[in-house]
Amino acid sequence: MNHTIAVNHYRRAVILARLLDTQFQFFGFRFGLDPLIGLIPGIGDLVGVGLSLYILGIAAAFRVPQELYIRMIINVIIDYLIGLVPFIGDFGDFAFKANTRNLELLREYQEENER
Repeated sequence: MNHTIAVNHYRRAVILARLLDTQFQFFGFRFGLDPLIGLIPGIGDLVGVGLSLYILGIAAAFRVPQELYIRMIINVIIDYLIGLVPFIGDFGDFAFKANTRNLELLREYQEENER
């Protein structure tokens, strides 16, 4: 992947992570669409995972080390499993922001790689 395409995908990932995890604020608490989508019975949590796969795809395109990629996958799995727990999971989904965590891991990897 050339540098320009990689930068464009990374920018989209930043926008997606913000939209899913921190786009809105209510009484000082930041949240995004991910926990709201998760409230849709049956498919909400799967839709959230599907959107999270975009960031994982970008990480794969950047060829992050396998250990880092596995950590990112685990973040998505944890987010999914939290959302499956009735009622309590919906609140937990507001707190555990897998996309933001994964984007931070990807940013740290990129910064280390540039040095």
